[in-house]
Amino acid sequence: MSKPAKKASGEEAYADFMSRAYTMELEAIERYAQFADALDTHNNPEVAGLFRKLSAIESLHAKRILAEMRWPSLPALPAAYAWESVEGPETAPFDAVHYLMQPYHALEIALRCEQQARKYYEDIAAGSAPKRVKAAAKEMAAEEASHVALIQDWMKKVPQPAPGWDEDPDPPRMNE
Repeated sequence: MSKPAKKASGEEAYADFMSRAYTMELEAIERYAQFADALDTHNNPEVAGLFRKLSAIESLHAKRILAEMRWPSLPALPAAYAWESVEGPETAPFDAVHYLMQPYHALEIALRCEQQARKYYEDIAAGSAPKRVKAAAKEMAAEEASHVALIQDWMKKVPQPAPGWDEDPDPPRMNE
């Protein structure tokens, strides 16, 4: 007969939670950078620059977590506070980018990611996590909510794409 799993202490649970939060930020940094590279390849520097800015913002969050936790690098990821899919809630899917996309589209992607991250943290804050984890999740949910508001403000300043924005009479071709 195996022993029942030991419940993590408040400090262990907090470290587990923060390692997940750090991982979410790393995934977001990497994905936004990948989107920027793809859009540079397709000569769409305006949207590429916007994705680089989003990547830099996420990088600041990751650095803050490392500094707070005094980690030289990410510890092994625990199962606690895992997300339901392979990637974290703040990571946009690869297929979200179109080579002709406009700044408004990039902001739509970022908005969905920030909303998903906010919900992830809100759910933890409302759940049965230890008090310190709930407090950190509540703080991070508020931070993500401020990002949602920021992106919504940016969206008001850029034009919405016209119908047919993705039509290309001479689309790129890939040689096998």
